[in-house]
Amino acid sequence: MQDEAGEVELRDDEGGLRPEFLHAVVAALDADDAAKLRDLTLKLHAADLANLIELLRPEQRRALIATLGEDFDAAALPELDEAVRDQVLEVMPPEQVAEALQQLDSDEAVYVIEDLDKDEQSDILAKLPQFERLALERSLEYPEDSAGRIMQTDLIAVPPFWSVGQTIDYMREAEDLPDRFYEMFVVDPAYHLLGSVALDHLLRSKRPTSIESITDRDIHPIPVEADQEAAAREFERYNLTSAPVVDGGGRLVGVITADDVVEVVQEEASEDILRMGGVAGESVSDSVWRTTQHRFTWLLANLVTAILASVVISLFEATIEQMVALAVLMPIVASMGGNAGTQTMTVAVRALATQDLGPVNALRVVLRESAVGLLNGLLFAVIMAAITFFWFSSGQLGLVIGVAMIVNLFAAALAGILIPLGLDALGLDPAIASGVFVTTVTDVVGFFAFLGLAALWLV
Repeated sequence: MQDEAGEVELRDDEGGLRPEFLHAVVAALDADDAAKLRDLTLKLHAADLANLIELLRPEQRRALIATLGEDFDAAALPELDEAVRDQVLEVMPPEQVAEALQQLDSDEAVYVIEDLDKDEQSDILAKLPQFERLALERSLEYPEDSAGRIMQTDLIAVPPFWSVGQTIDYMREAEDLPDRFYEMFVVDPAYHLLGSVALDHLLRSKRPTSIESITDRDIHPIPVEADQEAAAREFERYNLTSAPVVDGGGRLVGVITADDVVEVVQEEASEDILRMGGVAGESVSDSVWRTTQHRFTWLLANLVTAILASVVISLFEATIEQMVALAVLMPIVASMGGNAGTQTMTVAVRALATQDLGPVNALRVVLRESAVGLLNGLLFAVIMAAITFFWFSSGQLGLVIGVAMIVNLFAAALAGILIPLGLDALGLDPAIASGVFVTTVTDVVGFFAFLGLAALWLV
């Protein structure tokens, strides 16, 4: 599709890149038409350029980066998936990467190079001016996924004895101010954080007014080594737009802004979802071999648990042979337990991640989930007993599956809440391992309850 000027439209109604636009870019790459390629891509927003690069094949990415050369928009680098970004950085010479980093905010520059090998980092950092190199090296020394890694070191700090007029004049004349800021911070001569002044408050104050008199001391500084999730929770709890970051001595070292937190929330949510599926760290840009490696471990763990469930079934082989209907109904009991356990586990893992579940309310939540499991078990017991009676004309079989349903859904609720709590208490990530254990419990308990009751009552 083309617009009135004859240009290929970029995005469809749902926000995705139009196939026509992608085909036009690929055609220009295949024809080695640099002029057309630059015409299509130079006007793109950094996020759109990153989206385009991710959709191209590796050799096409290399050709695009080479064609754009120094005109490549550095702001696209932080928007790229990690695997794709690594490929792009491999194509770019260290000098070009260093030039690109200078165009980015300090937190984005750290994000771009933090996963590179130490030697590659050193080569790139050596090409930077000394001040910027030292700032990035200092940020890279902080723990991964900490506040120090996501903070910006570009900020405005002023002494309390300045006037509003002095501060405004300083901001007009200074050349190294952040591109965007919402507040400035007030510090003593040793750079200890005293408070903050919102930009709107500053602009509404008279020029002779002292900064100290309009300083807001009700601030929420974030320790530089705090986990980025903890920083994001501070923003949510206190409705912050930015927050100062301080070192162990209370000295101001950086600032975290709302856009940084949005990325953290998205990253952490995606990470939790992938971990629960046993594919942590995986993306659609990964190679076949890397994807296979990611998935193999947890598939192997699932195989072990499936074998364990099969061993339970084999214990009742004679019972199943005498009543074929048991083989028909077994998957229903296990499936319902598995789904019920997954529901509880998902809620529990997310509550632990957001600190809505902890020692204070753990018992109450366990009792709540147990009651929910028991009630659902009773409801589905009635439904399945009726279905089984009309299907197989056996009231006893209906009673067996009904009782088994109650037992398994109750066990699923307990497993779904207790296993994540137990793993969290042991210092393990409940998002990674909970699914395997919960599935094992529901399969084993479901099969054992159903077949055990059938062996006692029907055979």
